[in-house]
Amino acid sequence: MNTKRHPWLLCLLIASGALAARADTPAADPGVAIAPLPPGATLRAATVKVVVAPDHRDWTYKLGEPVHFAVSVTADSEPVDNITVTTSVGPDMFPGEKKTVALPLSGISIDGGTMTTPGFLRCIVTTRVAGRTYRGLASVAFAPEAIKATQVEPADFDAFWDASKAELAKIPMDAKRTLLPESCTSTVDAYQVSFRTIGKGGGNQARIYGILCQPRAPGHYPAILKVPGAGVRPYAGDAELAAKGAIVLEIGIHGIPVNMAKEVYDQVYAGALDGYWLFNFDDREHYYYRRVYLGCVRANDYLTSLPEWDGKRLLVMGASQGGQLSIVTAGLDPRVTGLSATHPAFCDVSGPLHGRAGGWPHPFMPQPDGSPSLQATPAKITTAAYYDTANFARRLKVPGYYNWGYNDEVCPPTAAYAVYNLITAPKTLGLTLELGHQYTPEQADAIGGWVTAFLGIK
Repeated sequence: MNTKRHPWLLCLLIASGALAARADTPAADPGVAIAPLPPGATLRAATVKVVVAPDHRDWTYKLGEPVHFAVSVTADSEPVDNITVTTSVGPDMFPGEKKTVALPLSGISIDGGTMTTPGFLRCIVTTRVAGRTYRGLASVAFAPEAIKATQVEPADFDAFWDASKAELAKIPMDAKRTLLPESCTSTVDAYQVSFRTIGKGGGNQARIYGILCQPRAPGHYPAILKVPGAGVRPYAGDAELAAKGAIVLEIGIHGIPVNMAKEVYDQVYAGALDGYWLFNFDDREHYYYRRVYLGCVRANDYLTSLPEWDGKRLLVMGASQGGQLSIVTAGLDPRVTGLSATHPAFCDVSGPLHGRAGGWPHPFMPQPDGSPSLQATPAKITTAAYYDTANFARRLKVPGYYNWGYNDEVCPPTAAYAVYNLITAPKTLGLTLELGHQYTPEQADAIGGWVTAFLGIK
């Protein structure tokens, strides 16, 4: 690492702990020369970034078209030289062979090859600077509009879910709600609510809990069901969205109140609900998500029973697992009039059985040594087909706003496009190309803008 060319870099190394403040102290990184701190220098803890950029501005290529990735490493936006980087290029979720090369000040260009079938190619680069590992990536699309789902559609798919909804309809709602004065505002009332849904073994004692926020002013309003991402956590409701003129119900899916202390949820998540997404995965009648999917329908039963609902507009929205539940709920419930799904989960999970990326929770991904997934049994493969987001997307009839990033390694874009391409209803896709599995303020603004415009609220 050339500290003579970049004397500030030595300051970075000292500030980061890679070098001791005394010049005669051994270095943590034997590849870094030790030199006295330059007179008058100011210690800097620079922000190091690994930048990976494809040679098409839209990150999208035609089949057979070559792609090259420009790679550089910067510290406070200034190039860092005399370091090595490790690179790999491979299909989405299937990294290629690792190669380690020297990185000059000008950076390097990696020949990524091409793809002859629709999909995504991902370049991953890692390096170490001042004893810390940094990582960057870029994922490019090849004819993404032509990616086809691998998931099969069971012949009795509709019959299975119609029978499940009929079973749900026999269970009394038994709705309860409690005012939460500390969560109310001058214009919005907030309540904890709960209602019965199908439980384990078809019992009717299970409940769904959530936070309901609705305008205080008398009137009739559109309703929004907010469904959660994966995990176990508390929820606070969405008074801000309700203040715009909507009834908003934010639910949890695990049958426990949603306004307890966070440590309670952390303990449950680490214990009884650890890995819940694969509970009873070999039994379509008792798989964990059956109760969850029907619980979302029951949440709509509750919303549409409210006298303040306008009787016309009902939207469901969420991200990750919530994106999955948004598509599923809209596919199951004809009362839904619109949806917003952000980087949806459980998309085309059968993909790895065909050598391609599938969605979270990746039940059929090969093991690290390349051997088949332990979950890839005939019973589990069959169950997955009844719960895959793909088969609900085929049934969508209402407008939707969808969004994700090309660099998402949790809900990969290959699987998201496989589902999106099945949708024949009106659809809008918002892309944040370099985004992984997270939000940006711009993305949140785009989602909120579409939802409020669709519902005609401000």
